[in-house]
Amino acid sequence: MLKKLKRIEVEEKLKNLGLEVFTPVEFRRIFGVSSNTASFFINSNLKSGLFIKIRNGFYILKDSHPSHYFVANKLYQPSYISLEKALSHYGIIPEVVYTITSVTTKVPREFDTPIGAFSYQRIKKEAFTGYSLRQLDREEVLCAEPEKALADYLYFVDLKKISLNDRLELKDINKTKLVVYIKLFGRPRMLKLVDEIYAHYRQPRKVY
Repeated sequence: MLKKLKRIEVEEKLKNLGLEVFTPVEFRRIFGVSSNTASFFINSNLKSGLFIKIRNGFYILKDSHPSHYFVANKLYQPSYISLEKALSHYGIIPEVVYTITSVTTKVPREFDTPIGAFSYQRIKKEAFTGYSLRQLDREEVLCAEPEKALADYLYFVDLKKISLNDRLELKDINKTKLVVYIKLFGRPRMLKLVDEIYAHYRQPRKVY
């Protein structure tokens, strides 16, 4: 006998479980239904407005407000928050960054979703470390330590994929730890880049 899903019961159960972002596989497991039943219910309720599709295979309840950091972790795995978004969070760069930037060991991807933009840049597996669960925007998410976020950022500066921000705030950065992470990338020029940013940082700042 086919199990009939009721919209109100589904909504309540997803909320009670705190499952703000879910996949069809998770949906099937939670409600004990077949793949066809899950797909039919999800697609029907995309049209009805219960769910929002954020990318192929990932959905949220329309009236939920998941942390964008949490969504970033789940949307493309393995990954952790890093680069400009993490640097902005730690006050290492002064700019507000709206795209959620992460690093991954998989191919680079960008997702422009109904709830925001998410960017993933690739680093090698040997450098995929220096992150932990941190409290960001009400959720515990995988995020780089300040020094690792800066090391990841300098890697892409060294690759000439991004421009170096000339207003880096380094007072809370542990330089020894930063160098340890820099060496994981195996690019000697990055060590010279570290010396350059510290030399620039020690110069008197202009007052406007």
